[in-house]
Amino acid sequence: MGGTVRDARPDDAATIQHVARESWHAAYDDIVGAETVDRTIDRWYALDSLADDIADAAGRADATFLVCERADSAADSDSARSDGVDNERFGANRGESTGAESAVVGFAHAGPHPNLEATAKLSRIYARPGVWGDGVGSRLLERVERDLREHFETLWLEVLADNDVGVSFYEATEFERVGEQESVLGDDAVWEYLYEKGL
Repeated sequence: MGGTVRDARPDDAATIQHVARESWHAAYDDIVGAETVDRTIDRWYALDSLADDIADAAGRADATFLVCERADSAADSDSARSDGVDNERFGANRGESTGAESAVVGFAHAGPHPNLEATAKLSRIYARPGVWGDGVGSRLLERVERDLREHFETLWLEVLADNDVGVSFYEATEFERVGEQESVLGDDAVWEYLYEKGL
């Protein structure tokens, strides 16, 4: 897939929220249910909070918030209309951006781990399900590593153990599983795997 990775801008927040909602539904509906996914996206990807996170990363040398854009935005618009997305479910019925007008197909966000020395935390990395397997996640991850290598020794993340797509991606990109923990998502207890990778 052609495409470029660039720094996110605050005006990307609505499209990032849409990409997150679409990819979370594809990855997590069967694990925690669609209602839990929607509540989590509304809370973790609120537009004002996303815009603040983007601005914060832009103002720091030790953080990064990125988007990957498809090279041909017209092709992306066609894809957004035809890839089976339920636009009503993903926000079109509330007047939110559905991402159809944008070339953004993925995003990533990373910065200092709150508790681990010399360690960055990969907080978010998602791509639209229609481009899974096309290299979007790899492009984003490579840029995250490049941006943070000067500041940290290790990149750390957590992923739901039942998220087969995520687990496969991290293991294919040389992350090592270093532990697991129980967590709560919505009203559900879930298991997470912990991964790290040297920078």
